[in-house]
Amino acid sequence: MTKYVYRFGGDVNDGGNGDKNLLGGKGANLDGMASIGLPVPPGFTITTAMCTRYYEDGEKFPDSLLEEVKAGIAHIQQITGKNFGDAADPLLVSVRSGARVSMPGMMDTVLNLGLNDQTVEGLAAVSGDARFAWDSYRRFVQMYSDVVLGLDHSEFEEALESAKEGNGFHLDTEMRAEDWKALVSEYKVIVERQWGKAFPQDVNDQLWGAIGAVFGSWQSERAKVYRRLNDIPAEWGTAVNVQAMVFGNMGDTSATGVAFTRDPATGENAYYGEYLINAQGEDVVAGIRTPQYLTKIAREKAGAKPLSMEESMPETYGELARVFDILEKHYRDMQDIEFTVQQNKLWMLQTRSGKRTAKAALKIAVDMAAEGLITQEEAVARVDPAALDQLLHPTLDPKAPRDVLTKGLPASPGAASGVIVFDADSAERRAELGEAVILVRVETSPEDIHGMHAAKGILTARGGMTSHAAVVARGMGRPCVSGAGALSIDNKARTMRIGDRQLVEGDILTIDGGTGEVMAGEVPTVQPELAGDFGTLMVWADKVRRLKVRANAETPLDCKTAREFGAEGVGLCRTEHMFFDAARITAVRQMILADSEAGRREALAKLLPEQRADFTAIFEVMAGLPVTIRLLDPPLHEFLPHQEAEFEEVAKAAGIGVEALKRRAAELHEFNPMLGHRGCRLGVTYPEIYEMQARAIFEAALDVADKSGEAPIPEVMIPLVATKKELELMKAVVDTTAQAVFSERGKTLEYLVGTMIELPRAALMADEIAEVGEFFSFGTNDLTQTTIGISRDDAGRFLTQYVDKGIFARDPFVSIDVEGVGQLIEIAAERGRKTREGIKLGICGEHGGDPASIAFCEKTGLDYVSASPYRVPIARLAAAQAALSAKK
Repeated sequence: MTKYVYRFGGDVNDGGNGDKNLLGGKGANLDGMASIGLPVPPGFTITTAMCTRYYEDGEKFPDSLLEEVKAGIAHIQQITGKNFGDAADPLLVSVRSGARVSMPGMMDTVLNLGLNDQTVEGLAAVSGDARFAWDSYRRFVQMYSDVVLGLDHSEFEEALESAKEGNGFHLDTEMRAEDWKALVSEYKVIVERQWGKAFPQDVNDQLWGAIGAVFGSWQSERAKVYRRLNDIPAEWGTAVNVQAMVFGNMGDTSATGVAFTRDPATGENAYYGEYLINAQGEDVVAGIRTPQYLTKIAREKAGAKPLSMEESMPETYGELARVFDILEKHYRDMQDIEFTVQQNKLWMLQTRSGKRTAKAALKIAVDMAAEGLITQEEAVARVDPAALDQLLHPTLDPKAPRDVLTKGLPASPGAASGVIVFDADSAERRAELGEAVILVRVETSPEDIHGMHAAKGILTARGGMTSHAAVVARGMGRPCVSGAGALSIDNKARTMRIGDRQLVEGDILTIDGGTGEVMAGEVPTVQPELAGDFGTLMVWADKVRRLKVRANAETPLDCKTAREFGAEGVGLCRTEHMFFDAARITAVRQMILADSEAGRREALAKLLPEQRADFTAIFEVMAGLPVTIRLLDPPLHEFLPHQEAEFEEVAKAAGIGVEALKRRAAELHEFNPMLGHRGCRLGVTYPEIYEMQARAIFEAALDVADKSGEAPIPEVMIPLVATKKELELMKAVVDTTAQAVFSERGKTLEYLVGTMIELPRAALMADEIAEVGEFFSFGTNDLTQTTIGISRDDAGRFLTQYVDKGIFARDPFVSIDVEGVGQLIEIAAERGRKTREGIKLGICGEHGGDPASIAFCEKTGLDYVSASPYRVPIARLAAAQAALSAKK
């Protein structure tokens, strides 16, 4: 028979052995603290496996659990000498959740369980404190009614405030025993009115109601959202911890508090926390009363008057400090601790590895390695790569007030304030005048690139985490909130509306790309600080990683930023973004709309010097490093004119009539351009386009080699290849052009021609394609779209529900779908290497900056990942952690 209950305390060991997967984080650490002799109230843990079974069985408990819980209660009774439900000397328990990873505030807790109309009298008699007993009972009725019965808690709050006002009291601590007793009676009336039944008096009914409520809270909306945001699988479940109550509300010799063994905001090696005298845990957490500082130094620093715990309870504080040191050495990490003092006796209620800022995580990891508490490799493994985003972008001042209008998807981290503009031209124009602007669009397109670059931040009503706005914003290091569904935009009126709030162009807006919040007005930001700990940890990470890390970059600024963050080359240079520059868009449109090769070549001749200058600027920054340049990829219609004035401008430049141009534009229209005339299909149809780009690449590379003495290594990438023949044709164009340039210059240089694997057929035929291609770069954005058959720009409308319902573990555009897309990558890697041993393999989609996807790339044996410049440090750290995991 499966064992579902594990006891702790009183030298009992049921064999849980601190297994967080089985006991949850809280249960495992309670068991751990008890096993090293720390003062832990006895109790038992119902395992996460029971949670899974509970839902599988239609939210019912097996009969075997009844006996196991009964034995668990007997264990607590034996150690405490109190009996559950005993009217004379009652045992009271807490019932708390505890998933295998910390989910603070997401699931339910019930305290003081076991009180009823009889046991409250017994508690008053045995404690000698009727006020304490009735205070505990009113807390229990209020908490149980909210958590277990699901009643409206506001009515209970109103009753409490009314009772205080009626007595002329301001604080809960002023209430007397008779006041609490009267309030309990009122609470019971509220329960009967809202629930239709009397408040449960049977302590066993109370217990099972609370256990069911804690398991039930695993599927609450807030828990689901938290799991989705933190990539916690729904199948993990939560454990339930039932533990003897200890009381911090038994007068001035009792207290409760929360503490960290180091400062979770800065990482400073100093105790950090708060406590309250004569209170229970939820008083500290809920802010019902203002807590006091733990240490004298912290109190003096804040200029606070109420005494710190160090001053008011010096002996107990000394014992607590000793426990802090024991726990940090035992768990070898900064600990987040909950404790209670009952009549001068210290009890430990919880310890866990504390949540911390990225800045604190770096400092704690580096300091602990220096202290010899952990190794350098363990320090590398301790820091969450994704948390580094906090260090690389401005963030909002956490102390500043916020007028939050709505919340969208946190598409690109950082925070920005600026005036609202509704189009890219306005963004660029106002930015040139020195204004900070926020570009607000229904969705962005490649034509908005100049406005996005000019803007301090980007907000879109539509689009997901890997929409155009999100991808480009991350590459630029711009904060972005996408998919803000409550946002409606009237471009004609130049207004935006969220609910009943209307803002007009020129109003100030603030966005937080880390949380997805959209706020009216300006909220001050805090600039990032890349302290010495960052550099230290990166050196340690680079020692252990195998994967190279490149950047997705197409401007000199992007390349410079990427190199500063440690990029080892460019993994994807998208040439189409260069074509949208205002100075050359007319020539691009002339080339597209030309109805003959001669007309196209005339326009391309105008673009050649511009394109050569683009590549020269990139090669100068990346001299000596590989630069993968993707030849023109998007469908031509994206470059076409839309306004009458634009048609006239192109017609004038091309020397043909406007109507002829419009007819040509109509001919280029496509119903499904994502799968239409784009990628290598453009090169097959119009090889002169790729010829011009290849010439620009090789001329620029030779110029930089002459100037710097350090030749870049161009890797020319042919996009959207499905067949060997397509690549053969395009490679011939590139090679012929290269030889022509080398012949003209009298010099050669090393280069490669390869392809982007972004179609399932290309992955399956990788052995044939590798006969021609010298490298593969997996374009996982399009490979995900073409494998799953989902448009990433439209998926934001339903993918959240797919994740919530467990159809996908994570958004497949954020983290690689290992089972499907991942299998195609593995097949392509295996078949490509079989044909061409040592073929260079990399990944250049947005997944290149996702830690879970990087772990997959390490496992598959790819050579490099490529991420947007601001995610290069994240990729470096994630690659190191993947290498360390592979060694285990």
